[in-house]
Amino acid sequence: MKSVSYMRFPAWPYLAWPCAALAGLVVPALAILLLADAAAPLASAGGPIFAVGLMGSGMIGAAAGGSLRFGVFLALATGAGLIILSLALGMSPPSYAASIGLAFVTAAISFAARGALFARSASEKGWIIALGVVGGEAAVVATAFAAPGALPDWLLALLPAQWASTAIQTALAGTGMRAAIRPLVALAGTAAATLLVSSLWPRRWPYLVMFTTWIGVSALVLYGA
Repeated sequence: MKSVSYMRFPAWPYLAWPCAALAGLVVPALAILLLADAAAPLASAGGPIFAVGLMGSGMIGAAAGGSLRFGVFLALATGAGLIILSLALGMSPPSYAASIGLAFVTAAISFAARGALFARSASEKGWIIALGVVGGEAAVVATAFAAPGALPDWLLALLPAQWASTAIQTALAGTGMRAAIRPLVALAGTAAATLLVSSLWPRRWPYLVMFTTWIGVSALVLYGA
């Protein structure tokens, strides 16, 4: 059986890399530039920006390259790059590096695990599925930030990107990690279930475990808020 962390394809889908760069780096970087003059931009909007960046690069990268580790690396490199950009623009550095690091690593693994599953189940077309997922979840995260209350709580509780946004925002705001425990548990739980499905592919029964875990941790996020 092939390893979850690496699968060789006849030809890499080169179009996937511009898409990963656009969704994971360019769009979040533009958002940081637009917010450069705002008061404490990272403390107020860093969560959605970093979550979309980690998701775009990690999920699409893992799906395109067929590599969990590569997706995690891309996601963390993107997060580091966005932080460096914010510091270069004169924004205040994050005060809770350990909390932010924990949120980044958990989110990166969760997003890359989904991308690796798309690669295993859809081969070289997996990145297209990842692109659609990233676009849909990013739109919801952006809407939730721009228009609080416009979307129902149950919908937000279902989305890993929103979990990552909440966890990262909590770390950036320095309000303590207690409020981020449930989103982090949700991200870690879905990552573990997704990796189980990938490792046992093409067996179908692990999907029941994955979806049951997803619904369970979503309920944890919703009713534990």
